[in-house]
Amino acid sequence: MILSVIIPTYNEAQTIAELLRRVFAVPVQKEVVVVDDASRDGTTEILRSIEKDLQRNNGRHPYLTALVLVHKPQNEGKGAAIRTAINYVSGDVVLIQDADLELDPQEYTKLLEPMERYGADVVFGSRFRMEGIKRAYRFWHYAINRAFTLFSNMLSGLYLTDMWTCYKVFRTPVLKSISIESNRFGIEPELVAKVAKQDLNIYEVGVSYHARKKSQGKKIGVKDALEALWLIIKFNLLR
Repeated sequence: MILSVIIPTYNEAQTIAELLRRVFAVPVQKEVVVVDDASRDGTTEILRSIEKDLQRNNGRHPYLTALVLVHKPQNEGKGAAIRTAINYVSGDVVLIQDADLELDPQEYTKLLEPMERYGADVVFGSRFRMEGIKRAYRFWHYAINRAFTLFSNMLSGLYLTDMWTCYKVFRTPVLKSISIESNRFGIEPELVAKVAKQDLNIYEVGVSYHARKKSQGKKIGVKDALEALWLIIKFNLLR
């Protein structure tokens, strides 16, 4: 099974090199598709340097079959970046990975296990099912996340504990069958609503989470939350 890892990236110069190092090191055969969403902080140059280093090594890496870099001329958002990346994937399974180091690529094997053992079509990671050491959440961040997830569950009929999680894994035909409309962070409730409408085996797996602050580049804001509220209604009730 070949894994396609999609990494939408915007202004992640501080983390992108370390993130890719960790992704490459995961002992799973994979291709990596990075969509640089018109970064302006040096991310683009770092990505090109990593690509050149691989080329100097004849593209060889124990667990990497291909690195595909896509540079967009203007910033459109996470959803648009993922929509673009889907055109480049060729693996059997697609996993979405943010570039901010909040989630640990070493947990790919945990996320893939329901597909290998139980024939899952879709697997969602959940930061609220994680075990062991946990970093304390800000109460209102936690409460708002759970409220949005509950609202999504009520309309979709699908019980999840973490709608907003980045870690969403799909068998490739499933993801390619979804017509993604959201350009920004609304892609999270959109994907949940659209898989809930299909006859799919859907699983949820606990993942670790190391939250960063807004001062460190956290990008989801009040505007995105309000848009997500509308999109939960739109994709569950008006489609």
